[in-house]
Amino acid sequence: MESLADILMSRPPTPARPLLGLTILVVEDSRHACEALRLLALRSGARLRRADTLAHARQHLRVYRPAVVIVDIGLPDGSGAELLSELANASPRIEAILATSGDPATEPLAFAAGADGFLAKPVRGLSEFQQVILAHLPPERHPGGPRPVFATEVEPDPLALHEDLEEALDHLDGLLTAPADAPPDPDRLSYVLGFLITLAQDSGDTPLLEAASALRATAAPAPDDLHQLRRLIDTRIAGGTGRFTSF
Repeated sequence: MESLADILMSRPPTPARPLLGLTILVVEDSRHACEALRLLALRSGARLRRADTLAHARQHLRVYRPAVVIVDIGLPDGSGAELLSELANASPRIEAILATSGDPATEPLAFAAGADGFLAKPVRGLSEFQQVILAHLPPERHPGGPRPVFATEVEPDPLALHEDLEEALDHLDGLLTAPADAPPDPDRLSYVLGFLITLAQDSGDTPLLEAASALRATAAPAPDDLHQLRRLIDTRIAGGTGRFTSF
């Protein structure tokens, strides 16, 4: 027996729900960013699935074929550009292949890898989300009639931000417990600082953004600087969720 969700997903798109019937795979390590995309997909009529690494995304793609894939450029096990290139050169091709990032400098990289479009983080606006996807879908996927333009913006659950901060703290702890005579893994450090920068931009946390950006601009951050960043994150976790100020 079909579920209500299956019945709804089998209906054609409408002007109010222009992505009805679509399955979107989001390859995104941030729960906070993914929660925003989930809310946008839900209000657009689409079904969203998430993979948090390149490896998990490839596992998903071996099992089912989404109509749309949205790939974050910065992922824990490599660059999202790798997956974009694989998808762009695959046959048959996914209908819409999009990239997303909080770093505008990665947009040329995404298009060079084969992305059809780019969503700059934070992704909040419903109309922008719908338009970027529809622009790269075939005409038969579009709803008939005029489509309303929504000024709606979504706000992710603060719990997702809290979970992302805890994830970043785990990564930092791993770096700080490395042997004293061995510098932190530069790739892992670059990843966690980039993750924190995007998270701070997404949540409007200026002090965290400045602290992580300053360390990323440093060739070899001192352990004391990393400990200070860790304390900054810890105060956010201890203080709850939402938008934070400096300690």
